[in-house]
Amino acid sequence: MVAVLFFLMFMFFGKMIMFGIKAAFGIGKFAIGLILMPVLIIGLIVAGLIYIALPVLVIAGIVLLVRKADTAV
Repeated sequence: MVAVLFFLMFMFFGKMIMFGIKAAFGIGKFAIGLILMPVLIIGLIVAGLIYIALPVLVIAGIVLLVRKADTAV
């Protein structure tokens, strides 16, 4: 009986750990996409590195277009 209890407890905590990892990954993607990327682009432009900022913007735009087209189909 105790073995079953421990087995179920490990299953429950394993699922909770996986949920935590998935949540942290989602929050990280949100933070990078909404906060870090615009700050990085603005910083590059202010520093005079427009020749680096422009390709980063183009690549990010292409990735977003491809991802949006992929989810629409």
